[in-house]
Amino acid sequence: MKEQKGKGKKELFQQLVRFGFVGVSAFIIDYGIMILLTEVFHINYLVSSGISFSVSVIYNYILSIFWVFNVDKQKSGIANFAVFMVLSIIGLGINQLVMWILVDKAQIFYMLSKIVATIVVSVYNFITRKIFLEE
Repeated sequence: MKEQKGKGKKELFQQLVRFGFVGVSAFIIDYGIMILLTEVFHINYLVSSGISFSVSVIYNYILSIFWVFNVDKQKSGIANFAVFMVLSIIGLGINQLVMWILVDKAQIFYMLSKIVATIVVSVYNFITRKIFLEE
């Protein structure tokens, strides 16, 4: 029984490491596109953040489904994608709300606000994907 508990902890740790790697690399994509759109193309930070978040979701989906989570094989690929997208849309809403509160209300620079928003959404993402995507 102890051996099984140790194995479960090890698997969770490996999953967290993989999730962290995917999250950091997705953040680099998200953050880079947001800065590019805001600074070079002068697009409003909320629009830029929404676009960059959406692009990083596609990358994140591919790696999350095939490498991070033990996706329920009983569900079709379309069902898993639909669940992932619903969770991601909620994550986008959280991202945008945190960005708006920190930038417009708290007057925190949008680049710093994006880091905070990413941390909040990452916690939400791990918990909800673990609950709704795994077997």
